[in-house]
Amino acid sequence: MNSSPFEGLKFWMDGKFTDYSQAKISVNSHSLHYGLGAFEGIRCYKTNSGKSAIFRLDEHIERLFKSCQILQIPVNFSEKEVAGACVDIVKKNGFEECYIRPIIYIGDAGGLGIFIKHFDTRVAVSAWKWGAYLGEEAMKKGIKARVSSYARFHVNTFMGMSKATGQYINSILAKKEAISSGCDEAIMLDTSGFVCEASGENIFVYSNGNIKTPPLSSVLPGITRASVIEIMKNDMGLEVMEERLTRDELYIAEEVFLTGTAAEVTPVREIDDRKIGKGSAGKIALELQDKFFKIAKGGNKKYEKWLTYVR
Repeated sequence: MNSSPFEGLKFWMDGKFTDYSQAKISVNSHSLHYGLGAFEGIRCYKTNSGKSAIFRLDEHIERLFKSCQILQIPVNFSEKEVAGACVDIVKKNGFEECYIRPIIYIGDAGGLGIFIKHFDTRVAVSAWKWGAYLGEEAMKKGIKARVSSYARFHVNTFMGMSKATGQYINSILAKKEAISSGCDEAIMLDTSGFVCEASGENIFVYSNGNIKTPPLSSVLPGITRASVIEIMKNDMGLEVMEERLTRDELYIAEEVFLTGTAAEVTPVREIDDRKIGKGSAGKIALELQDKFFKIAKGGNKKYEKWLTYVR
């Protein structure tokens, strides 16, 4: 059996720090059986000053609690407490850079019926070293993607504004299909056939000097998505339009790129065996990537408000 990549790390569980070997969840956890829970993915970067800073921590924790509001999960910790745990988990593990995963889930005290009579809500935070999600090469040269045969769920099937655990089965199936066909990522259409997002990222298209991205009514409200929209508008002079995208708009775009906490800013060079633009990472995506990392690493004072330093 392969050893866990989390071996030797510290976890925060319900207000206390514990070792990996002691971070246990009941096999009868309601969330394990039925998928009701909410989580976040957050990055911590080593800044140019040598200090570590968590990128947009407050916005991530706010979205986590909004997810629980949508899913009607009561939380027995405050946003401030969970945000503090995210800072402390970085310090406890001695990380300079890492990925942070807070999760809110249901334990076993309420039993295993579909209807939850008693919410045994639990909160945990873990962190680990995680490089570029789609690979360092992908950041420089772009990735190959395919339009998935799996549609993103209808707006009234799951509550799409929440970052809920169970709904990622949809993404897992789409991602596996993409990898099996020799691609790096899946692009999902909604149930009306319009482009919405990738398996774990928001999507942007550049054509004729403008940027288009699907509206929030059909996608997860990404923190990185909101960040790059602000950067493109304020620092790159680009108009960003939030409107529906058709599949063939991707094929004839000058550039396509994905954004997300894990993927950061990743160019797409090919979709469904069609080269996008020149078939390489586009200049807009690479410029945006450069500006994004400069901000995340403390190199742009205008965006200092987005950084929570780990002192």
